Amino acid sequence: MKEMEKSISFDGRDIRLKVGLLAPQAGGSVLVESGDTAVLVTATQSSGREGIDFLPLLVNYEERMYAGGKIPGGFLRREGRPPDKVTLTSRLIDRPMRPLFPQHLRDDIQIVATTLSVDEFVPPDVLAVTGASIATILAGIPFNGPMAAVRVGLVGDDFIINPTHDEIRDGELDLVVAGTKNGVVMVEAGANCLPEQDIVEAIDFGYEAACDLIAAQEEVMAELGIALATAEPPEVDSTLETYISKAATKKVKAVLKNFELDKAGRDEALDAIKAEIAEAIEGLKEGDPVRVTVAENGKVLGSTYKGITKKLMRQQVIEDNVRVDGRKLDEVRPISCGIGILPTRVHGSGLFNRGLTQVLSLATLGTPGDAQELDDLNPQSEKRYLHHYNFPPYSVGETRPIRSPGRREIGHGALAERALLPVLPSKEEFPYTIRVVSEVLSSNGSTSMGSVCGSTLALMHAGVPIAKPVSGAAMGLIKEGDEVRILTDIQGLEDFLGDMDFKVAGTSDGITALQMDMKITGLSLETIAKAIHQALPARLHILEKMVGAIAEPNAEISKYAPRLMTLKIPQDLIGLVIGPGGKTIKGITEQTGCKIDIEDDGTVTVSGKDSDGADRAMRIISGMTRQVKSSEVFLGRVTRIIPIGAFVEILPGKEGMVHISQVADYRIGKVEDELSVGDEIVVKVREIDSKNRINLTRLGIHPDEAAAARDSAAV
Repeated sequence: MKEMEKSISFDGRDIRLKVGLLAPQAGGSVLVESGDTAVLVTATQSSGREGIDFLPLLVNYEERMYAGGKIPGGFLRREGRPPDKVTLTSRLIDRPMRPLFPQHLRDDIQIVATTLSVDEFVPPDVLAVTGASIATILAGIPFNGPMAAVRVGLVGDDFIINPTHDEIRDGELDLVVAGTKNGVVMVEAGANCLPEQDIVEAIDFGYEAACDLIAAQEEVMAELGIALATAEPPEVDSTLETYISKAATKKVKAVLKNFELDKAGRDEALDAIKAEIAEAIEGLKEGDPVRVTVAENGKVLGSTYKGITKKLMRQQVIEDNVRVDGRKLDEVRPISCGIGILPTRVHGSGLFNRGLTQVLSLATLGTPGDAQELDDLNPQSEKRYLHHYNFPPYSVGETRPIRSPGRREIGHGALAERALLPVLPSKEEFPYTIRVVSEVLSSNGSTSMGSVCGSTLALMHAGVPIAKPVSGAAMGLIKEGDEVRILTDIQGLEDFLGDMDFKVAGTSDGITALQMDMKITGLSLETIAKAIHQALPARLHILEKMVGAIAEPNAEISKYAPRLMTLKIPQDLIGLVIGPGGKTIKGITEQTGCKIDIEDDGTVTVSGKDSDGADRAMRIISGMTRQVKSSEVFLGRVTRIIPIGAFVEILPGKEGMVHISQVADYRIGKVEDELSVGDEIVVKVREIDSKNRINLTRLGIHPDEAAAARDSAAV
């Protein structure tokens, strides 16, 4: 393939597409650049596998530390298990790409995006999403593209395309929009409680920019003489399809309209109908074409039966405006909330039930040293709020091995984390590291939004002073031709057989996070706006139920949580507190039983099991780092005596020396004649010498000064 380059500019920020330069043996490859950030994206296709009924698409985002001029940490000093950010970027690429492949495609497809260079301004993730589209087209893989993605930020009152890391951090919005010429296919965002209409306008703004990138891809295709590849769908056995349709339609429709059935009853009834049809086919005479077809491909019955169930469920929503559980389109399932259901050893707990979905969230408060250190290309060096999501097999009544968190678990945890970040207190206000774990105990749709609600309850129960409670709801979509129905609070079947999963989270003031995934090739802005606005009354209804369980954060944290105190010391005194080889800080820890964390800016955080130990450690550090001035008067304690004087601790951890000539206003033979170790005496700072040593005296102290020193020490 010949080399060529296409460039497009957004407010002076160029995105460059370079093809034919790298990875010549990949099916298709493109180097996407912006600023000094460069991502190589490849797409490769292998022949289809027999016996599978899904698209085996594998997306890998590979982050290389050399791209940022870094050497990886750890013992091996090479990239190992991918950080969460890498996994989330892989999902970001996968989610808009997957619905654009033909549903019947069964070939192995792998998309690999590798960061080759990363600067401190341009995030590489959205570049990789657009790169995946053009690499797939260049590889000749059947694909309903082109597709492109952009990030939208909000700085002041202005939307900007592909903001820098600093603009994302300081702005009010971080939104990624992906789309085709047919409409939007994916949205993901974190926002600082923005109104619904602002979010809609941001999506519109981003989609227009994505269309410019789509046009650039079409120009590349035209110059290279490349057309979109197509794949003919496999032939369908109309004889078998007709037989199953006649046997199943009436019975399945009756089950879907039986609103007395719960999820288990409905699933059981549908499985019974399927088994009955299979038995009937098996009982047909030898040579019957239906029986022969099923014998040749045992999965035909399953896929055809699923298609009938999907068609009837969607038809019921479109024609009757009623769902399989009898709810109206905008109706939320029954909700119940609880807090503190576990023993007090758990710092905070919240239980959230929505229909058959149940999430138990547990909050733990830790010290600043418990923050997660990040070893990746993201400018952020640590995380002090962690949200982890677990989805055990029993939550859906299944058995399977439990392994490390997968992409789904990491993605759902990140979404709930993003939803709560805008309402968390600042580090200065609440210096704790906060971890919330959401255990999905039962799942029937929208567990990620259940995690948002459960986590809000747990944080408030733990005494975390969040600005406002956050709730979330998942919106669904049924689209047949021009007929569109938006569903509020979708359950599992509606997610599985529907066209959209649109999660919206926020406070009563506005949206904090949203994530939209599609199963169709594009959605109009009008429909997206309707879904966002329809989610608002659902969120407020859920919030009302949550506030009924706990109206505001508890005033006190758990007695089992560490007690934290902070102070700020001059940066040039950090070494004094740490001491040579950490000797001083270890000594304070041993004396007080507290953990001490010191940050580069001089912020000292003391954590202890009780306030007495923390108070003592704070007094020691404060005393060590306080700048003593000449002529100040203190009530001190004699700590040791030497022939030429006595050392007196005037502040915790800070000593000065009273020379023998300054012990009394008359000549003494030995210091021990006047002073003993442990004596409390009033002293004045006579001078601070060039080596920063404090010289003290007992002479020339006015009685009022002495009284004030004693009073201050008593306090």
